[in-house]
Amino acid sequence: METDKDMETDKDMETDKCMITNKTGEDMARKGERMTTEERILREAERIFLEKGYGGARTTEIAEAAGVTHAMLHYYFRTKDNLFDKVIEGKIGAVKDIMLGSLTDSSIPLFEKLKSIIETHQRFIAKNPELPRFIINEIFSKPDKFNEVINVVKRNTPAAISLLQRQIDEYAEKGLCRRIDARMLILDIVSLNIFPIAAMPMVNVLLGDNAESSEEFIERRIKENTETIMSKLRP
Repeated sequence: METDKDMETDKDMETDKCMITNKTGEDMARKGERMTTEERILREAERIFLEKGYGGARTTEIAEAAGVTHAMLHYYFRTKDNLFDKVIEGKIGAVKDIMLGSLTDSSIPLFEKLKSIIETHQRFIAKNPELPRFIINEIFSKPDKFNEVINVVKRNTPAAISLLQRQIDEYAEKGLCRRIDARMLILDIVSLNIFPIAAMPMVNVLLGDNAESSEEFIERRIKENTETIMSKLRP
């Protein structure tokens, strides 16, 4: 595993800060946005980790891509592990917000809630197509690095699933839907949304098209997945 070098001198880091300011000022003005050094490092770290995995990524490559020296990256994140954990926390946090945010709001009607989750989650996965494959690969190659992910799921999922189950049961009592297991329902949603993206090479062969970059394909998947889930619920 790669080990980070000791922090370079203060003079080197001051030079690096000047380089960052000079190099990025014009780019930021053209883009109409401002991005901090930390945000740029995280953006490039995410791209390289997702592309090459933890083992294949190098902090020197990440630093170069972000336009900073290795010392500056070390200043912000100290180690490769810390940087990796920060990237994973951001992605898992986004998925958690998508999947659990609506589930915990009992004021949202059941069918509207599930339609929103299906669409939002599918669009997120479509914008992050490397994420499912990356997580699967990293879980099998370095399962110890995903203990925190598992802990996040354990901390947040049971209460949200319990609330969803209660809402399903209330609807079922009124004859508005079938009584089904909320855990299986969420598993169905995640599976339906993720598999075509994770298995995109096979999907492209099946459809004979570059479905991964097709907005029409994503819209069709949202429609198909929504209908599949709604048909499970309808009485």
